[in-house]
Amino acid sequence: MEPVIISNNKVSSASFITGVYGWMMLALIVTALTSIVTVSTPAVLNFVFGIPYMFYVLIFAEFGLVWYLSSRVSSLSNTTATIMFLAYSILNGLTLSVILFVYSGAAISNAFLITAGTFGIMSAAGYFTKKDLSGFGAIMMMGLVGIILASLVNFFLKSDTMSYIISYVGVMIFVGLTAYDTQKIKNMANELEEDQLKKASIMGALTLYLDFVNLFLFLLRILNRK
Repeated sequence: MEPVIISNNKVSSASFITGVYGWMMLALIVTALTSIVTVSTPAVLNFVFGIPYMFYVLIFAEFGLVWYLSSRVSSLSNTTATIMFLAYSILNGLTLSVILFVYSGAAISNAFLITAGTFGIMSAAGYFTKKDLSGFGAIMMMGLVGIILASLVNFFLKSDTMSYIISYVGVMIFVGLTAYDTQKIKNMANELEEDQLKKASIMGALTLYLDFVNLFLFLLRILNRK
């Protein structure tokens, strides 16, 4: 019997994909723990919601951190990229703590379980499908731009009907993006050098983390419409 030989490329690819999901899970845990600590610690709660405009400052800080990490990741060290990724997870936990005041624990748990199941199915579909999802992903990205613009308009209109339409469309878009992004990350693994795996796995984790969180938020609004 001939020995089974596993190429270094396959080992690297498997390590990369494992790292992506590992970092994504860590970020979700950090975000959840941060939200819980925020609502249960008066000093932190006062910092986020008691100081005028601090909540909005934190939101802008999140956008800035994601933009900087995405645009400068190639020039960052592995340590810096890791710290920035975890810092974003913490910032997101601070701002997402608001949902613990708006929704019940049961509502949040139900939405999370449905999100986890949907995300898992679509991520598996994106990973195992042989069909190229590039064109599909482009459509989803255009849809994402559309719901961002619609959300900005509705910020001033404050229409409940429009809000729920945006939520339903948002779910469809992030369900599609989960499959597309998973395939993109899988394909990326075959093009990376060994020294690029760490930072690339963090960026892949950030992409899937954003898909998961946004899908969760849209589903939470839909499931608890009443």
